[in-house]
Amino acid sequence: MGDILFLCHRIPYPPNKGDKIRAYHWLRALAAHHRVHLGTFVDDPADWSHREALDGLCAEQCYRPLPGLRAKARSLNGLWRGEALSFGYYRDRAMTRWVRRVLGQHPIDAVFVFSSTMAPYALDAGSDVRRVLDFVDVDSDKWHQYAGSSRLPMRWVYAREAKRLFQGERALAARFDASVFVSEAEADFFRRAAPEVAGRVHALGNGVDADYFDPGLGYDNPYGNETGSQLVFTGAMDYGANADAMVWFVEAVLPRIRETRPEARLSIVGTRPTARVRALASHPGVQVTGAVPDVRPYLAHADAAIAPMRIARGIQNKVLEALAMGRPTVMTEQAAAGLVPAPAQVAPVAGTADDFASAVVEILGRETGRAEAAGRARDYVLRHYGWDARFAELRSLVGVGESAGAAMSGTTAGLSA
Repeated sequence: MGDILFLCHRIPYPPNKGDKIRAYHWLRALAAHHRVHLGTFVDDPADWSHREALDGLCAEQCYRPLPGLRAKARSLNGLWRGEALSFGYYRDRAMTRWVRRVLGQHPIDAVFVFSSTMAPYALDAGSDVRRVLDFVDVDSDKWHQYAGSSRLPMRWVYAREAKRLFQGERALAARFDASVFVSEAEADFFRRAAPEVAGRVHALGNGVDADYFDPGLGYDNPYGNETGSQLVFTGAMDYGANADAMVWFVEAVLPRIRETRPEARLSIVGTRPTARVRALASHPGVQVTGAVPDVRPYLAHADAAIAPMRIARGIQNKVLEALAMGRPTVMTEQAAAGLVPAPAQVAPVAGTADDFASAVVEILGRETGRAEAAGRARDYVLRHYGWDARFAELRSLVGVGESAGAAMSGTTAGLSA
């Protein structure tokens, strides 16, 4: 069966946002064939209630709190350490002790790390333990993009983080047996930036749970008695790239749409909206929902989904989910970059505010062919983004002998408080 140490920067449940979706599916796939020891942080108090869902998958678990203020204070150590602030944010003595105990007491065959910020914990593993690091995206380049669109002093902070984090990413990739990225474009970007590790860099894309995101299941209309064409954006709204996308869309694109379709409305659906995002609700036709129990009704009853990302890397889960629900989806080039093959027939790509508005207006004006378009969108996801093929690739990369047995259930390590 084999034992695997699985380290993740955020508790991979519930699978309701990009990184959690990917991490949860990797954990589930590995736990189906191996004994998994899970070490993770909990940054949202509401997520403590979800531990039971993971306890049944794993042989052992360590859940550590991640209080925002304390984590930010730890990250400042990076200023005089000369390292990225991101690494200090996740530096925790109790997690270090737990990892060392697991490595010392169990026959760990492989360490799977989700997010480069957790990778330093894996460096204590012996040379006989296979180490796989899922970077997902090249996070250092996200900070570079933030720097390019920010003012001083944050421009300096973001630029420093981009430089220091890339140095860390490159050094870590040299010490892992395999480095994984969410798309071939993302993997190739890193290969060019760090050619000395290019032979150990792999692309392993996301999937989408098409049985869950099924438009045929039937959903109550969450928009109530509201009339007019309905647009929707889904995503964690405390994430800078999502907030930036919504500010741009509401301020630069939506007014152009409403010139032609004055009845058009936008729902911004996602957890923890920032003050800047909440303020968008003051614009005509905009509602900010905050967290909702289920995003599927909002997708099912929308006329179109949007992904107006200006800062983006890899594959956007929000796009896959919208297409699985049969929603026509308008994207920027950044949001579409990770999709292979390009879904040109089901998700138009627009580079400017005018082009984006025109693409949305064209979709909203369609009188016929909506059912056929919905079918093409869902068929694209079913053909190219199922999880099963991804699982086979993942197990091959981890390289631990498989067994048909299910994962053991175990007890929590007692480090949750």
